Amino acid sequence: MIVDVHTHVWECPCHIGEMFIHDARVTAGAGYKDIHVDLDRHWEAMQPVDRAIVLGFRARHVGVLVPNEYVAEYVGKHPEKLIGFASVDPQDPDAVDQLDDAIQRLKLRGLKMGPIYQNVAPTDSRFRRIMKRCEELRVPVLIHQGTTFCANVSLEISQPILLQPLALEFPQLRMVIAHMGHPWIDETMVLIRKNRNFFADISALYYRPWQFYNALVSAKEYGVLDRLLFGSDYPFTTPQSSMDALRKVNEMAAGTNLPRIPEDALEALIHRDSLDLLGL
Repeated sequence: MIVDVHTHVWECPCHIGEMFIHDARVTAGAGYKDIHVDLDRHWEAMQPVDRAIVLGFRARHVGVLVPNEYVAEYVGKHPEKLIGFASVDPQDPDAVDQLDDAIQRLKLRGLKMGPIYQNVAPTDSRFRRIMKRCEELRVPVLIHQGTTFCANVSLEISQPILLQPLALEFPQLRMVIAHMGHPWIDETMVLIRKNRNFFADISALYYRPWQFYNALVSAKEYGVLDRLLFGSDYPFTTPQSSMDALRKVNEMAAGTNLPRIPEDALEALIHRDSLDLLGL
């Protein structure tokens, strides 16, 4: 089974504010592409995989407000392949109620969070109350705990080590650290090694080939290649291009004494049953 644990859907500019789009354009420069998601194109891009997780995203601080209903309606059209994750903003007083509604009424099956986008640290009580409810509901969380291109955010609240208190407080909470927590990749590796309910996805890393290669070498050396999950970060890339790049990662070591990632480990990552690991 091939599972893409990290794909987005949204409409621009309906769900994505001008500031977010501006920062994405400035960072990408000449390489910028329109990040509007056409649902038909998303569905087409998901054909190489067996299942795909479609993420909601609510972060008022950076102007992103994708309705959970929008995600639920889309995945409801393709229940044989798509699984919807809600998102709530911890700054909302009723965030826990929103989560309950998304899981119980809309039948979404996980939660996407991004402290750096939401301007609330993972150690903040407003964030922890949501994690507590996720543990009670047995809902897995995919969390963006790493850097971003947005200009008006606080990098200090995005470091993966801030997740350690959550691992101790909520030992049954299953969490995926998106993008291997880049650039704090080694920090992420020790977190997922120590906390057996934590995983990391490899999405949106292959654009930096040297970092991507070293990230996988680090995972191999820490013995956590089996705790990495496949993801693309659509629309920024596709599942197929992500798989192609993963299978070519050892080209970085060609003609050198640098370590290689075993080919069978790369295929195991692509074919990992992430749904089973996340209780889905």
